[in-house]
Amino acid sequence: MSIKPDTWIKRMALEHEIIKPFEPQQIRNNNISYGLSSYGYDIRISDEFKIFRGTKRDEVLDPKKVNSDLFEDFQGENCIIPPNSFVLARSIEYFKIPKNVLALCTGKSTYARIGVIVNVTPLEPGWEGNLTIEISNTSPSSVRLYANEGIAQVVFFESGQLCEVTYSDRKGRYQSQRTITLPI
Repeated sequence: MSIKPDTWIKRMALEHEIIKPFEPQQIRNNNISYGLSSYGYDIRISDEFKIFRGTKRDEVLDPKKVNSDLFEDFQGENCIIPPNSFVLARSIEYFKIPKNVLALCTGKSTYARIGVIVNVTPLEPGWEGNLTIEISNTSPSSVRLYANEGIAQVVFFESGQLCEVTYSDRKGRYQSQRTITLPI
């Protein structure tokens, strides 16, 4: 980027709607922060969760055919992740990634400092939708997540060239997702 990263993100969000809703500054107000940051955008999670409830000891998880019965749907202001388990959540923000941009979603240090890890997820050129976010609790204690507050940061990388084949060109399976989406 030849201009300041926060200026580029703000311009792209306001002119091209790459992030909706868009908060042009960091919001704290006794919350885990969200909104525009120096080199990225801190996203929030909605109040919808899929809590992993586990498998039988001999059962194998298969990303090609996940049993939805292994997850409990939950809606609330906060969600408890059991020890050594994970939940799936959805970003409040809807993204439209331009053909010359790659973005990476990574966890916030506030959660990482208590053993909560957000899976590093790419937002590929041409992808759009609400992110399904994988949130792991690596600690031996239960952990509370707060809906409508910051969970991760998205960092944007702009290229001087358009990519030849975008995620939308490939008709990616997670294109335009609006809900928490299990692997297909």
